[in-house]
Amino acid sequence: MSGKAVRAAAVLALALSVAMVPGTAAAAPYCQSVKDASNPDWMAGLPDDASLAQLSIPGTHQTLSLHGGELTQTQENHGDSAETLAVQLQSGIRAIDIRVRRYDDKFTLHHGPFYQNANFSDVLQKAGDFLSAHPGETVLMRLKAECTGEVASCTDENSSLEVDQILDWYRDNDPNGKYLHDPAGGGVPALGEVRGKIVLATLQGAGGGLYGGRGIGQFTNDTWGEYVQDEYTVPTLFDIDDKWNKARAHLDKTAAADRGEMFLNFTSGSSPAAFPNAVACGAAGFRGVNDYALEHLKSNDLPRTGVIMMDYPGADLINTIIATNG
Repeated sequence: MSGKAVRAAAVLALALSVAMVPGTAAAAPYCQSVKDASNPDWMAGLPDDASLAQLSIPGTHQTLSLHGGELTQTQENHGDSAETLAVQLQSGIRAIDIRVRRYDDKFTLHHGPFYQNANFSDVLQKAGDFLSAHPGETVLMRLKAECTGEVASCTDENSSLEVDQILDWYRDNDPNGKYLHDPAGGGVPALGEVRGKIVLATLQGAGGGLYGGRGIGQFTNDTWGEYVQDEYTVPTLFDIDDKWNKARAHLDKTAAADRGEMFLNFTSGSSPAAFPNAVACGAAGFRGVNDYALEHLKSNDLPRTGVIMMDYPGADLINTIIATNG
């Protein structure tokens, strides 16, 4: 083996050893302290004519991925059956990322092959309960089919209905389906139009393709990369800085763009050598993306952040994003 190959192997081995140590990242203002934030009504004071696109909205990536091990878990576990979602909403999270498996023509929540001890009906119930108690708020939802049938994924079972048809079934038949609002390919709604609603931002198949005529119309298969930063592969812990640079560049793009356009920015990332918790929160000798993000937001007066989808967000990070709304 050449000297270069030996050095590369040593770097990978170090990253693996750090990433695979449980509990390498502790709770901090920027990470793993979501329960310390309390912002149940932060949208209520904003004007009705404010477009959702012009807001700074904290969100979670793989919102209810709690089970399956450190490579799969992306959020603090505050309970199954979407109890964790209730905690996030109380903290101020207003954008959620829900991944579903089609099972008996219903939706169960999965991350790859791992069932997350929650169903879509739980999501609707917890979000509906929250919106009923806080009618001035809005929850933005990305809904994506998870199962590709490939190795390390899941397989849909006993379902003849397509993803969009099952979503329509929930809207029409679930007790909390009344909270669902689909812009049906139209423009970004104003806050006053959708207070008390779960707004479908995007509806995607298992391969990531968007269902046309569903969700917010600016998001299409052709424009996805223009409005969304979701470079989720972080090969090793040494690549965390690169992931942060991509997120920061998208923040700059969002700040300079037309405020009638919505931007989604995923700060999350992972790989077998860099688990989600380590990428978000850091590990021995490595700063996490959330730490960089909090520092950047506090030291720059941004006109808006857009929608920031995070793993393990901390209370100060959530509070700082919300404060950008003025």
